[in-house]
Amino acid sequence: MPRPASRKPPRGPGQRAGATARPSSRVDAPPAARAYLPAVLSLSCRRLPLVLLVLGLSAFAAEPSPQLLLQPSRARPGDPVLITMRGPKEAPTGTLGERPLRFFAVPGGFAALIGLPVEQVPGQLPLTVLVAGAPGAEPTRLTHMLDVGEPGWRTRTLKVANKFVKPPPEVEARMEADQAAFSTAFAQPFADPLFDKAFVLPRKARVTAPYGDLRTFNGQKQSQHFGTDLSGGTGTPVSAANGGTVVMTRDNYAAGNTVLLHHGAGLYTAYFHLSAIAVKEGERVKRGQLLGKVGNTGRVTGPHLHWGARIDDLWVDPTTLLQLQFTASDRSTSGAASRETR
Repeated sequence: MPRPASRKPPRGPGQRAGATARPSSRVDAPPAARAYLPAVLSLSCRRLPLVLLVLGLSAFAAEPSPQLLLQPSRARPGDPVLITMRGPKEAPTGTLGERPLRFFAVPGGFAALIGLPVEQVPGQLPLTVLVAGAPGAEPTRLTHMLDVGEPGWRTRTLKVANKFVKPPPEVEARMEADQAAFSTAFAQPFADPLFDKAFVLPRKARVTAPYGDLRTFNGQKQSQHFGTDLSGGTGTPVSAANGGTVVMTRDNYAAGNTVLLHHGAGLYTAYFHLSAIAVKEGERVKRGQLLGKVGNTGRVTGPHLHWGARIDDLWVDPTTLLQLQFTASDRSTSGAASRETR
C-alpha cells in the first residue's frame, strides 16, 4: 500500500523551496485590528518640521495606507502651507479653515498649496481631508488642527519721495492701469506645477526687510510689507526662484520694473524695483535663470530686490517656500491624526 504524501508547511512569500521559515519581527494583527495600527515615524527638515497624519490600514485594502504630510506643522500668519497626500490614486478633497484645498499631482501622490492671511488669528485652524474609498464605499475623513503662532511683526519708519505717499492726480490713471495689469497676470488658470525642484533664493544676499513689516512712510502712510527685501547693488543679477512662465514684465509706479512668474498650482513669485529686465512675457524660464538686475525703480529708499510670493489671492512669506518639499515620496516624519469614516 503506497505511503501517503507527506504534508509540508506552506511557504511564505519569498521563501525558497526547502528553506525553514524564520521568525518574523512583524506582528500580523487580525484584519479587523489592522485597520487601527498606527504608524509613527520621525523627521528632521531644516527649520520647518513636518506632520505625518496616518489614515490607518483598511481591513480589506491590499494597498498601503494613505498618509498626509503637513508643512509646516506650526505656521504663522502669512505662511504658505503645503498639504501632501501619499498613497491615494485619486486626488482627495478638503478644507483648511473655511478655504477649499485644490490638490495637484506630485511624485508619489497629491499635494495642495494654500496661504494663511496676515490677519489669521493665532490658535488652531481645522484641516479636513476626504479620501475616496473603494467603489461603493464611503470616503475616509482625516482631521487635524494646524497650530498658528504669533506673527511677531516689526514696526519700521521709512522716508521716501513724497510723490509715493501722496501720488499727484496725474499718476492716478497709471496706478489704476498697474492694478489692472496685476489682476490680469494673477488670473492664470489653475494648473499642475511648472517646476520639479525646490525653491531657491533669487539672489544670495542679506535680508534687509522681512515679510510682514508694519511700515510708516514719511510719518503718514501706513502699510504692511508683503515680501522680503534682499540687499544688492544696482546691476547685480536676479534669478528665477523656480521654473515657471513669465506673466508680467512692466514698469509699475510703486513696484518699479517688475517681473512676475507663474509657477502653476496657484503660485506666483514677484521681483520688484529692477534696473533691467532680461525676459519677455510668455517665456518659460528655469530655476536659476537670469530675470533681470537689481535696481532702485519705484517706491524705494535705495537699491534692493523686493521678492514676493502669492498663492491665489494672498501674498505669503516667500522665504517659507524655501523649506517646502513638493513630493509625496517616502520620508521620515512624525505626528498623529484622528480618523473617521463618513
